[in-house]
Amino acid sequence: MAEAGRDPDTRAVRGFPPLADARARVLVLGSMPGVASLRAQQYYGHPRNAFWPIMGDIFGFDAMAPYAQRVEALRAHRVAVWDVLAACERPGSLDADIDRRSVEVNDFAGFLAAHPQLRRLCFNGATAQAMFRRHVLPTLAAPLAFDMVRLPSTSPAHAGMRPADKRRAWQAAVLDGPGHPAQDGPA
Repeated sequence: MAEAGRDPDTRAVRGFPPLADARARVLVLGSMPGVASLRAQQYYGHPRNAFWPIMGDIFGFDAMAPYAQRVEALRAHRVAVWDVLAACERPGSLDADIDRRSVEVNDFAGFLAAHPQLRRLCFNGATAQAMFRRHVLPTLAAPLAFDMVRLPSTSPAHAGMRPADKRRAWQAAVLDGPGHPAQDGPA
């Protein structure tokens, strides 16, 4: 029987571990993987999500390559991928449907300590940024010593921006600035 006041289609979902190594300079943060990504067990697994095509264009790899190759291409360019939330309750895939009382955030204090070369956080959409500011920033012992940039969501649910404009915004964020992949190249 469903809990009173709770949508019976709401289900508990748990995210993925980070895609990162200790050399990461840029961390891309989403909110929580959608149903298609959870089913595929891949970050940005929805076939219409623009994340992999954008990253492939920026870094010169095939966005249709096997998942493991795409992940390695990002790691080679010192880009890590994770989500703000470790778990939540949500019917379907929309961020707007996340039960805000159910959110469990990932261990950012531990992640930041293990990745001292990070220089920029790139939020994949407004929800990831808002959740990070609300649930993570207040828990960190020290202020962050790097940039935080909100980028247009790559989700197919956010189609209001032209793909070329999204790509330009993402390229500027992941390649701009000293110590970023554009200056250092693949390691």
